[in-house]
Amino acid sequence: MLKLKKFGKALAAAALVAGSTAVAAAEWPTQPVNLVVPYPPGGPTDIVARVVADELGKRLGQTVIVDNRAGAGGNIGADLVARANADGHTLLIATTAHAINMSLFKNLNYNTRTSFEPVSLLTEGPLVLVTNPDVKAGSVKELVELAKSSKHGLTFASSGNGQSTHLSAELFRTMAGIEMTHVPYKGSAPAMTDLMSGQVDIMFNTMLSSMPFVKEGKLKALAVTSAQRSQAAPDLPTIAESGYPGYEATAWNGLLAPKGTPADVLAKLNGALKEVLADPSVKERFAAQGFDARWLSTQDFGAFIDNEISKWADVVEKSGATVN
Repeated sequence: MLKLKKFGKALAAAALVAGSTAVAAAEWPTQPVNLVVPYPPGGPTDIVARVVADELGKRLGQTVIVDNRAGAGGNIGADLVARANADGHTLLIATTAHAINMSLFKNLNYNTRTSFEPVSLLTEGPLVLVTNPDVKAGSVKELVELAKSSKHGLTFASSGNGQSTHLSAELFRTMAGIEMTHVPYKGSAPAMTDLMSGQVDIMFNTMLSSMPFVKEGKLKALAVTSAQRSQAAPDLPTIAESGYPGYEATAWNGLLAPKGTPADVLAKLNGALKEVLADPSVKERFAAQGFDARWLSTQDFGAFIDNEISKWADVVEKSGATVN
């Protein structure tokens, strides 16, 4: 009888915990949701975040605030969210960099695999290989020939160490067997300014940041980094079809929550995002930036991140890329 009483109490306690979790999830969010963007305002990730915040807030019935916490290649914002309360009110807009940083930086205060709960992918799209108009190359083949014939090789800009704009170029350098010197900047805007003025030769950058300058004749576009041609620039070949089969690098944005966030909260958030990313107006706004809206289940997004970490770790090792 005593054992039965203890068993009954244990069941009651378990039911109470389960019930409180369900109630918490049903009531969430109970306050404004903080969407941490680990980059400055105005960049591609910030633009994606503001579209998502606006639409997500409508579906959750709560304000979603975009909080820019830039610095250290996206690591400052990521560390902040990793240490936040796991109640679903502080979330991270993660990018390709948070997969790359796992192998590029030696002393991170967070672990992309274990410090967060995956929620969903948000967007994915190619980068575009652009050059200063004075660079004597009109194709990827001619660019490689130029690099091989140049005494000092080429210089390439990036929006910062560990960004997709950095490692996509390192992957290309390794596959093409050419010399290129990395020149990191604090964001895409200053990098583009120096590229257009001839301070650096090339850059792998987002289509959102690059294509307006291409249309104005201030930059030349040679290829896109995706496996297939981009609908935003269908005349541009891929790097893979330009002589480097297997080359593929995409810039993505996704949503992560602190480790330990209740599963029911994650499910509610993931379901709301599914509606947001299926909205035709959202798809149209992302397409104009060269991104595809892409929803994934929490489980599939976790697998996606795991694969990205492994992929870029291999690139870092083979290329010898370092943080400088």
